[in-house]
Amino acid sequence: MSIAFLLTALIVVATPGTGVVYTLAAGLSRGRRASVVAAFGCTLGIVPHLLATVTGAAALLHASATAFQILKYAGVAYLLYTAWATLRDKDALGVESGTMPVSAGRTIVRGVLINLLNPKLTMFFFAFLPQFVDPGEPRALPRMLALGGVFMLVTFVVFAVYGVLAASVRRRITSRSQVMTWLRRGFAGSFMALGAKLLTADR
Repeated sequence: MSIAFLLTALIVVATPGTGVVYTLAAGLSRGRRASVVAAFGCTLGIVPHLLATVTGAAALLHASATAFQILKYAGVAYLLYTAWATLRDKDALGVESGTMPVSAGRTIVRGVLINLLNPKLTMFFFAFLPQFVDPGEPRALPRMLALGGVFMLVTFVVFAVYGVLAASVRRRITSRSQVMTWLRRGFAGSFMALGAKLLTADR
């Protein structure tokens, strides 16, 4: 395992994106446990992209403009839906007090969908992992899987740290309605901006 790989993975994961925004929102709205569950869901969403890369499906996605566009538009639609749902639900970032909490399963599914419907992740793995694997290496496939596993671990740890930090200040923030209104708008705007960025992405 090279230091270059770990540093690159850390930079890529720590850069704010859809997963980070979702995990922060979970931490602010439902606390530490929810943020860790959200981080786990986002990490699970990486698995199909990793498998697509190591099985060669990424090459097909890279070659097929239609396949890429279909997945891209599905991702954009989901991000816009998430933005709309965040704006609509005024209790989305409220501290729960006697209300029915969002289930862990639902939190995980949302996290999986956020990363699953992001074709750039497959493109990233397709371009990223081979740089750290010798094409002539007899165990190239297991090595790529191992590197992907490390990337997923880094993703989970970084996202969980983001979420736990957000959860640590949630009561001070969520007790102020005006702050919560702007935070809700900010998260919704972030999802819309990320959707617009994905919409303009090419292969």
